[in-house]
Amino acid sequence: MEKPNLEINNPEGIYDPRPHGYSHLASVPAESLLVFVAGQGGSRMDGVLSADFRTQVVIVFENIALALKSKNLVMANIARLTTLVVDYDEEKHQILIEESAKIWPDQKFPVNTLIPVQRLALNGMLIEIDATAIG
Repeated sequence: MEKPNLEINNPEGIYDPRPHGYSHLASVPAESLLVFVAGQGGSRMDGVLSADFRTQVVIVFENIALALKSKNLVMANIARLTTLVVDYDEEKHQILIEESAKIWPDQKFPVNTLIPVQRLALNGMLIEIDATAIG
């Protein structure tokens, strides 16, 4: 799919968030198609959740990519993410940055709100991410 009609930028006067794997601003024309992807967890169709945080992060992004593919969209179409992390710490933050940099090597990261939480829907679920994409 061609590049979405999505502008990602970081206005002057606000710190540069790219080293942390997100951007400050995403703007989209009003006539664009919006695609909302429900919060995705770190398991595949078998429902197995790895105890490894990075493994769950990779699977979450794979699940989001599969959902977008069903609408002929790709990860570059994402304007906004909401990221929920159980027992958030600096190590988990670094893993999120590293995995995000693999997906968005141009550093056109989606807008992202990260929320530390005590628990998610399932035992062993360490991360959940929802997405809003532009078609």
